[in-house]
Amino acid sequence: MSADADAAAQGTQTPFERLGGETGVRTLVDRFYDLMDLEPVYAGIRRLHPATLDGSRDKLFWFLCGWLGGPSHYIERYGHPRLRARHMPYAIGIAERDQWMACMIQAMEECAVDPAMAQRLAESFFGTADWMRNKGG
Repeated sequence: MSADADAAAQGTQTPFERLGGETGVRTLVDRFYDLMDLEPVYAGIRRLHPATLDGSRDKLFWFLCGWLGGPSHYIERYGHPRLRARHMPYAIGIAERDQWMACMIQAMEECAVDPAMAQRLAESFFGTADWMRNKGG
C-alpha cells in the first residue's frame, strides 16, 4: 500500500496536506530558492541553476506536490520525473548534496514545518539527494 493510500486508510493527512497544500508547498519551495539566491554558503548549488530561478521554482513545486501526496502537476506536464537522468548533466557530488540538504533543512525550519515531519522529509530528501550524486567529492 502506498503512503498516500495508507494515510487515507488511517484517516490521516498526507504530507502535502500537513504542509498546507499547494500554498504551503509553494512557500517552502520559494524560501528554499530565496535562500539559495541569498546565502553565500549555497553558492555551489546556485551555480548549477539558470540565472533566473523561476523555472526551477515551478518544477520543484510541481514535483513536490505529487511526491508529497498532492496533485501530480509535474507528471501531467513532463511525464515521469526521471530525476537522476534529468540531473545527470550537472556535476553533483557530496558538497552539492550537502548544500542542497542544508538549504532545504533551513527552508523547512524557517517555514515552521513540524519538526517531526521535517525530520522524516529530510531523511527522504537525503536519500534522493544522495542518489543524484554523479561525481566524487
